[in-house]
Amino acid sequence: MFDWIQVLNEYKKKYELVALVTVTKVLGSAPCTLGSRMIVASENEFHGTVGGGKMEFQVIDKALEAIKKNRISEVIFTLGPEFEQCCGGKVELLIEPMNGLPELFLFGAGHIGVEIAKILVGTPFKVKLIDSRKDWFKDLELDSSIEICEVDIRDFKTFRDAVKWGSNCYVLVLTHDHTIDFEIIATAIPKKTKYLGLIGSKTKCVRFNNMLIKEMSIPEGMSEVVCPIGLNTGGETPKEIAISVASQLLQIHYGLETKENRNYLNQVKN
Repeated sequence: MFDWIQVLNEYKKKYELVALVTVTKVLGSAPCTLGSRMIVASENEFHGTVGGGKMEFQVIDKALEAIKKNRISEVIFTLGPEFEQCCGGKVELLIEPMNGLPELFLFGAGHIGVEIAKILVGTPFKVKLIDSRKDWFKDLELDSSIEICEVDIRDFKTFRDAVKWGSNCYVLVLTHDHTIDFEIIATAIPKKTKYLGLIGSKTKCVRFNNMLIKEMSIPEGMSEVVCPIGLNTGGETPKEIAISVASQLLQIHYGLETKENRNYLNQVKN
């Protein structure tokens, strides 16, 4: 049996999402044993086995679906002609997404940023609130689960180092200064993120898009950046905007493909 704990740990270090598949019940004859495990990272990257053959290919598909939705699932297979096996047994498996807790790196501890951080307390999101203003966090009352980070505005390397880039990384940019916003966006675009959002109007989005292409030689511009951010709830107060943004983040985390979700993702790409 392969060392699945060690394999999981290696993926955790890289902040990569995977699914742990465990055989929880075997009835009758089957090509696997109770407790057999498999770790699935992608269609072509997996470790261990739950019996091989056509069943295992379907298990990999189910595992990838569980990773996308970030939800635990149970599957049952009756082994017969459908799976090109004649043993006639039944196999039950548990598929668990791993390393799936999202991390939000929120640049800008202003009214909206603070409200977003507070609203996400008690959700799957681990929030890191980042600001460049000296002693800015001194008088803020925040939940102990919210990590705070004061960075040096003169050294944008500190911005990069404040983020754990990866497939479960969410970056939200809403600082007090458009210049800082632009520098963070330009830094983040080449990195791996699940979500990269910028507060602002469509006019700001177009301006940044032109600057990225012409001044920074980033040909994709703002095509992968969500701007404006948040769902269209109609609210305009800091708390209402924060609710719309937090709702958007949760929709993406849970893989909910709503019409509104598709609209906001497309608005900066068309």
